Amino acid sequence: MKVITIAAVEHISYRLAKEMMEYNEPIPDFSTRFPNALESCLLTPFQSFSKKDLYKGLVGKAAILFYLMVKNHPFQNGNKRFAVTTLLTFLYTNNKWLKIDHKELYNFTMWITESPSQFKDEAILAIKKFIRSHIVNV
Repeated sequence: MKVITIAAVEHISYRLAKEMMEYNEPIPDFSTRFPNALESCLLTPFQSFSKKDLYKGLVGKAAILFYLMVKNHPFQNGNKRFAVTTLLTFLYTNNKWLKIDHKELYNFTMWITESPSQFKDEAILAIKKFIRSHIVNV
C-alpha cells in the first residue's frame, strides 16, 4: 500500500482544492499550514503497535485520514476541501476512487465536520461504511 506524502498533498491535493473546489474563501498558501498538524494526519493511518497496524487495510487507513484531515484543521482555511482531495489522492495513489455524486460527498463531509468529537469511533465507522459503498477500481 502506498502512503500519501506531504509532497503529494502540496502538489496534487493543494492544486485540486484550489482549482476545482474554489468557493468564496480562497485557499491560503500551502506554507501557512499549522506546523506538524498535516504531518500527524498523514502519519497516523500507518501507525502500528506490536507489529500490528492500528488502522487495517486501505479503507481503515483512508477513514482515519479523512477524519483527521476534517477534524484536526491542519490548514488555516479549506480543511474540508483538503480532506476530500487528500482522501481522493490517497485512494487514487492506491488504484481506487470514489464513484459518488459531488453533492453526496459534500453532504457527508459536512456531516463529519459537524459530528461531536466524543463520537469519533462512530464517525470513523460511518466513514468506512461510506467509503466501502462508493469505492471502485481506477
